Amino acid sequence: MNTRTPSLRRLRALARAELALLGRNRGVVFTALVVPLALPFSVRPALDQLDLEKRGISVGASMFTAAVGYAFLFAVYSSLLNAYVARREELVLKRLRTGELTDTEILTGTALPAVTLGLAQALVLGVGCAVLLRAGPPEAPYLTLLGLAAGLVLSAALAALTASVTRTVESGQITGLPLVFVSMIGSGIMFPTEVMPEKLASVCELLPLSPAIRLVRAGWTGGLSAYEVSGALATALAWTLVAVLAVRRWFRWEPRR
Repeated sequence: MNTRTPSLRRLRALARAELALLGRNRGVVFTALVVPLALPFSVRPALDQLDLEKRGISVGASMFTAAVGYAFLFAVYSSLLNAYVARREELVLKRLRTGELTDTEILTGTALPAVTLGLAQALVLGVGCAVLLRAGPPEAPYLTLLGLAAGLVLSAALAALTASVTRTVESGQITGLPLVFVSMIGSGIMFPTEVMPEKLASVCELLPLSPAIRLVRAGWTGGLSAYEVSGALATALAWTLVAVLAVRRWFRWEPRR
């Protein structure tokens, strides 16, 4: 316990500093706070055209899943990508490495504010959908929590990985687009994968954020068997391990020039 206390203290200090820096960037704050709340309403007309009830999925559950997916992509992934690149280019990461902080503590402490924001949004949105859209409480809340944990951790790891190939904060708007677009369309964020052709859906279920999105929705609908839950968790864990190992291998701590 004594050996962990200094590490936790350093993490809290770094997270507080990162939160202060995050609050000063109005563009990132707007993207992180407003976009995940507003975009789900843009998919409502499309959801109304789909026969979701036949597949055991309510509009409320679909909109909640969309909101959580957008929180993964914008509150965590996009904002954290910008943070890693900005801190690297400003030599903040390089200076932090000369102190007591380990590499893992630096990356984790930087990610904590964005991850906490994403989790808070998901919880607020869950209550909002249950009350305002009459979606009712989740049938298997533990699955939603597992999906949230998997999605938040993987989004942070993917942000660090994308930062390793991003030269500037401005170019991060381009390097982050592939994951954002592929996840929005193929991972069940804009619309459930259940409405896709079976072969296409089986491929899309292997995308990085698909297992987390699937678990979040299943927690609301209770529509996954134990075997399917195990498969989703295994896929999410595999992607997380790959992302973490890639970050350890290729993350850049000094400016890319």
